[in-house]
Amino acid sequence: MPFAVYILGLSIFAQGTSEIMLSGLLPELSADLGVSIPQAGLLISAFAVGMLIGAPVLAVITLRWPRRTALLAFLAVFIAAQVVAALTPGYWVLFGTRVIGAFVYAGFWAVAATTALSLVAENARGKAMSIVAGGLTIANIIGLPAGTAIGQHLGWRAAFWAVAILSALSMVGVAANIPGGRPATVPDLRSEMRTMRNPRLWLSYGTTALSTGAQLVIFAYLGTLLIETTGLAEGWIPIVLAIYGIGALIGITIGGRTSDAHPYRTLIAGVLGIALIAAALALTATSAVSVVVLAFLLGAFGFATNPALNTRVFALAGAAPTLATAVNFSSFNIGITVGPWLGGIAIGAGFGYPSVAWIGAVLGVLALGTIVWSMAWQRGSAATSAEQPALQPAH
Repeated sequence: MPFAVYILGLSIFAQGTSEIMLSGLLPELSADLGVSIPQAGLLISAFAVGMLIGAPVLAVITLRWPRRTALLAFLAVFIAAQVVAALTPGYWVLFGTRVIGAFVYAGFWAVAATTALSLVAENARGKAMSIVAGGLTIANIIGLPAGTAIGQHLGWRAAFWAVAILSALSMVGVAANIPGGRPATVPDLRSEMRTMRNPRLWLSYGTTALSTGAQLVIFAYLGTLLIETTGLAEGWIPIVLAIYGIGALIGITIGGRTSDAHPYRTLIAGVLGIALIAAALALTATSAVSVVVLAFLLGAFGFATNPALNTRVFALAGAAPTLATAVNFSSFNIGITVGPWLGGIAIGAGFGYPSVAWIGAVLGVLALGTIVWSMAWQRGSAATSAEQPALQPAH
């Protein structure tokens, strides 16, 4: 595996820590900024909104840029957003920095994924994506609990300073290891737009959004659920979140090895697991042992689907993958946005924190339906293709 792929994973780790660390800091943010827990939770959704918009927009704008140039530009803006976030006195400025930082982070994701997949053979794409996306998994294991611990002991602003420093270090790695110059084949916008007409591609986006929403509606409020419903002390939150991250690392490693050969089996196993785990969590949210075990399994099954969700879109996009891959990242962030939003509505309506797990179960079942539909569609297309020669007139 090219070393540049690992550098991209390291960069995702640095930026991904900012994406997810607020899950463990909602009580501190709520108290310091004078907002409710659901309002603080919207800062997670704000990040997702920035990524939702940023991925396709920046993919188009930078389509003909040298990839290293684009990656460095995105990192520079991201670092600036983290610094402003650490200095801001108010909620809405913080909200804005989350959107801006996520906007360029999405651009980084889209270019990094295309870069990584272009550097490896076709049968190694799943592994390459597991390494790049594994940066986010490591962020769950190290960045999230570390950011939570830093925020609890030094204040949530210190966590943003830490992310800015990590991102600056990753910027050095990108400058030194990612090949400069334009790719051998310069993408064409018209070809990219034609690819987007494929309806199977949009069904795949639906799978991405629903499965991500099923996981994130739970993850966004996991720290608060552990305190308010399960009754764990605040000091246990980073530990449980690290256990979730360990599960995510195991899951994405397995998914990276199975998604190239068995994409649909990987997706079905992962999404079905999310739905069942969510239902079990809703029923046993007051049991500390159960919640800890289920948090580990949620990370494992949730992240096992990640490589397959990415490589599936790349395969459907054919020779014009840049925009299609970027829109898939937007689909991830539709799930990240809608999941916490639905959870906030349920909590605000007085249904309690276990309700977010029930929402996750429903979204998981819907995601499973899109996978089954996609499988049936593929079988139908294959059968039609097989029949075509028989329909040709004899000469």
